[in-house]
Amino acid sequence: MLDLLDYRRRVSEMYRNVRLSSDPAAACEEFRHARDTLFRTHPQSALGPQQQAAFTEIPYYAYDRAFRITVPIEPAGDTQTYEVDLGGDGHFVYTRIGRVSFELPTGSGSLSLFWIQGYGGGLFVPFKDSTAGKTSYGGGRYLYDTIKGADLGTSGDQIILDFNFAYHPSCHYDPRWVCPLSPPENVLPFPIPAGETLR
Repeated sequence: MLDLLDYRRRVSEMYRNVRLSSDPAAACEEFRHARDTLFRTHPQSALGPQQQAAFTEIPYYAYDRAFRITVPIEPAGDTQTYEVDLGGDGHFVYTRIGRVSFELPTGSGSLSLFWIQGYGGGLFVPFKDSTAGKTSYGGGRYLYDTIKGADLGTSGDQIILDFNFAYHPSCHYDPRWVCPLSPPENVLPFPIPAGETLR
């Protein structure tokens, strides 16, 4: 448990440094280096021991400022709750609390924002774009999971969507993990060539 506490603390500090930086591109470079170190060395890495021994670095698209935007949060007109059985980790329940609409160089779309149910809660934003199964994990990627420290920042009724920080869930790396994936409402019909990619 102390290993997990340490891992989450480090991830939270990585995102805190990003939020405090005035240079998102430089902050992203430092973030990626720190994440590589966690994957390579930490006992709570998503990688198994053999994977860690062979690991060099996580592949990413080059940082592109056009994929960093700040958009208003639209209240959810209605709520939708999803429940995922995570095996030994119990049930993961999350409910739609809002929506964001945005324009990127590759298309216009919208994503639902979810609140993780349970003690303390947390913001959760999974998505799947048309790179899934080609240059990104077929199950999609995450932008926010604040329970685990993945928090790019909000201000009032606005939220930062920086797709350069989009990352694959742990189940992409090792089948021992069971992950909640993007629901149909967060599937985008266009590519987002930013963030974590496949080799």
